[in-house]
Amino acid sequence: MTIAGSDSGGGAGIQADLKTFAAHGVYGTSVLTAVTAQNTLEVLAIAEVPEEVIVLEMDGVMSDIGADSAKSGMLSSPSIIEVVADRIEAWGISSFVIDPVMVAKSGDRLLHQNAVEALRDRLLPLALIVTPNIPEAEVLAGMTIDSDAAMHEAARKIHALGPAWVVIKGGHSEGDPNDLVFDGAEFTLLESERIDTRNTHGTGCTFSAAITANLALGFGPLESIERAKHYITEALRHSYAIGQGHSPVNHLYALAPVRSADQGAIS
Repeated sequence: MTIAGSDSGGGAGIQADLKTFAAHGVYGTSVLTAVTAQNTLEVLAIAEVPEEVIVLEMDGVMSDIGADSAKSGMLSSPSIIEVVADRIEAWGISSFVIDPVMVAKSGDRLLHQNAVEALRDRLLPLALIVTPNIPEAEVLAGMTIDSDAAMHEAARKIHALGPAWVVIKGGHSEGDPNDLVFDGAEFTLLESERIDTRNTHGTGCTFSAAITANLALGFGPLESIERAKHYITEALRHSYAIGQGHSPVNHLYALAPVRSADQGAIS
């Protein structure tokens, strides 16, 4: 189950999550928290879904279909965070992945400033895994990350807020986009090459959705993170241009090539 906002451009949010679930062979359900009007260049508008509707979305899915794992993405206000946390607790969802979405690839803010405290205090203690990028980790940890040592310290500080596993993604760092994983006892560095592409819209949503899918398939936290790291790297490698800005990754790269009527296979 994905609990997140909608992306009308189809590259991030609910749309990216459901594509990722399908690519992994798991059935995906969705709880919409906001409707966004956006494309590869900008976010034009955000309309939050009423809290009572979010509650009924979650209760409707869980009472009938259930979920082996769940993830959250865009939760833009303290009240939305509160109702999501309440229903996660009520339904006893233990395989819960948090992608602490704060800013869109275009630079538009997706999380109200006053929601950061609610995210830290109310939601993070419920997480099996949290997946901040470096700017998000700086906000959650309340510190600047400008070195490997600072990255390790930030992981410790975020882990102290409650999540069992912390993954600080290295995509915003210089050099290779290596991710740092911390389980409260040991650090694991997940190394990978940097793919030279502008097609990076929705990478955070896709990575966390891939972790969620692998948890649903029965893999443990570390293996789910490792498998998701491979998936997002290949989705970037096989991406192609959509729109004029930051195009999305290719979520379905392993299933079939993309085709056009006059060009044949292009990816």
